[in-house]
Amino acid sequence: MTIRKLIIAVWVLFLIACIGIVVARPALFTPQKIAEFLSEFKNTLLVVYLAISLLRGFTLVPSTPVVLAGTILFPTEPFLVLLISIVGILFSSSMLYFFSDYLGFGKYLERKHPTKIAKIHNQLQKPTGAIFVMLWALAPFVPTDAVCYVAGVLRMNFARFIIAVGIGELTICSIYIFSYSQLPAIL
Repeated sequence: MTIRKLIIAVWVLFLIACIGIVVARPALFTPQKIAEFLSEFKNTLLVVYLAISLLRGFTLVPSTPVVLAGTILFPTEPFLVLLISIVGILFSSSMLYFFSDYLGFGKYLERKHPTKIAKIHNQLQKPTGAIFVMLWALAPFVPTDAVCYVAGVLRMNFARFIIAVGIGELTICSIYIFSYSQLPAIL
């Protein structure tokens, strides 16, 4: 077995386990539950939150619950939560971009969804491709990880890609963090 196949097998098993836990116990993945779990690491809470933010993309867990958990854990530090969230999202997006083809997503996506991949490919190749990525990252119910995989497989210009993801995610995370942190004042 090659190293690539071993990495893919371990990652797939890890994903299956994560999906199984999410399906079996979805209540564990609310922002409040994530915050409760993280608060158990009182002395290293910030480091644990940063690590989870950095590694979240490999589990395909959406960033929103992790971002909102940060606002619960650090209610007086919205800019810190925003910084950690954006660093984590950009790191995860970069890893997904660079490793998507290595892990075989290109062949899989082209075989499984040839029409959709062709449409996304056309959008990413246009001069407005970065705007497409930015709007995708900005959309609250669309998984940013999906566009990261496709952009990586298609080898979209990395600088344009990561700037677009950054702008979209900075905008949506700012909305999440600053509106969520204002909820106690409103209630």
